[in-house]
Amino acid sequence: MTRTIRIGTRGSKLALAQTGIIAQQLTDAGQQVEIVKVTTPGDRSHAPIAEIGVGVFTSALREALAADDIDVAVHSYKDLPTAAEPGLVIAAVPPRADPRDALVARDGLTLGELPPGAKVGTGSPRRMAQLRALGLGLVVVPIRGNIDTRMGKVFDGELDAVVLAQAGLDRVGRSEVVTETLDPIQMLPAPAQGALAIECRADDVDIEHLLQSTVDDEATRLAVAAERAMLAALEAGCSAPVGALAEVVEDIETDADGNDVYVQKISLRGNAAAQFDADSAEMVRASAIAAMTDAERLGKELAAELLDLGAGALSGPGRDPR
Repeated sequence: MTRTIRIGTRGSKLALAQTGIIAQQLTDAGQQVEIVKVTTPGDRSHAPIAEIGVGVFTSALREALAADDIDVAVHSYKDLPTAAEPGLVIAAVPPRADPRDALVARDGLTLGELPPGAKVGTGSPRRMAQLRALGLGLVVVPIRGNIDTRMGKVFDGELDAVVLAQAGLDRVGRSEVVTETLDPIQMLPAPAQGALAIECRADDVDIEHLLQSTVDDEATRLAVAAERAMLAALEAGCSAPVGALAEVVEDIETDADGNDVYVQKISLRGNAAAQFDADSAEMVRASAIAAMTDAERLGKELAAELLDLGAGALSGPGRDPR
């Protein structure tokens, strides 16, 4: 392909780092690339994510893509609405980075070492709900801002800790500030956390095929498909108090000859708030496993189980209106 591929991205430090990974992969494949910065409504607002709505970090990128101002858009997959965008296609999902949440706390403290009344900052209703559900007596404080702004609230003493995505800290070279990487048993990450979505126009088949052949990772794509199918079936948007983590695992099955054989399957864990307010939260949890070809069905079935268990609080500001 002789054309220069224009890769659209937000201008934040993290977004540029993520886009740089994709640009390097395409360059290594012999392509010429140009990185184009696009300002999104989410970058201009200081309101909580739950108030400004779904897709605030992706809408401008998608508009630029549809207008042929860029050829490729690089998204944090967890920021994308679950509904498909007409005329656009997720052409590739690269190998996932660490999906877990990370704690950055004063004095090197872990989550369990923070005293009751400690102030913990996060901009995510999911993290808020799960922190409150742990029953540690923490004061959860809503915050906005980039990685450095959030961490600065700990370093200047305004907060005792903040919770951020481990993948984001890794990608901007700040892993050393993490005082604890949180086990998913404690805090289940957001659906698609740590994954990127590489989007192009549906009619640009050359770019789509190029991205599929150079960037896409099947295991990550299927895992994220299961997580987002669960989110969509709960009628919840990317800022809803919902956690999910799917992984490709090995299972043993008996073949037609009676022999035990190892097969790869998708394992999915999910949780959602059954009750969530400023003081407390209750989470319902479920898990299941299915064949690799049944990733989306697995997500839908787990969502149904969570609803049966009492999942609620999903029709507020975080709900995906599409």
